[in-house]
Amino acid sequence: MDCKQGTAHISRQMVDLLQQLDNKVYAQPLSVFNQSSVGQHFRHIIDFYNCLLNGCDCHMVDYCNRERNPLIEKDSDTAISVIEDINKRVQLIDESKTIEVKSDFSSNIDEDRTIIQSSLGRELMYAYDHALHHLALIKIGLQVHYPEIKVDANLGVAPSTIKFKKSQEKPNS
Repeated sequence: MDCKQGTAHISRQMVDLLQQLDNKVYAQPLSVFNQSSVGQHFRHIIDFYNCLLNGCDCHMVDYCNRERNPLIEKDSDTAISVIEDINKRVQLIDESKTIEVKSDFSSNIDEDRTIIQSSLGRELMYAYDHALHHLALIKIGLQVHYPEIKVDANLGVAPSTIKFKKSQEKPNS
């Protein structure tokens, strides 16, 4: 599976989960998230993909310059639509294309930001890993606050972890 296929896979996982959530659950502040919502986590995932895709044209990705669209964190249908659009856009990019990433390692507003050389494939991998991390958090939040919602056991689990667990299973004798 390459970066584009990984994006398609994780997009399907996100849409499948979102289709189960009404907007009340989606936008509800959760104590386990320090009063953030599932919707805010999805919006954050979407922001990173949008930063990457918006940076393709100018050859510069800036993950700190996020849109933070409040509609995405309140309305699950909007999130679904945006995720589906992101997946379509990702399928059209050249993963080998080089790109610069404007990084921020300091909270000091007077400090210059570092520019790092990367590729679209590497940044797709980063966006995927970032999404995976937030999906793991989302799964925990739903299990704690909404245990009746069925969440895929592999949601938010790294492929390497799934492979490792499979390798540890005892074959039937």
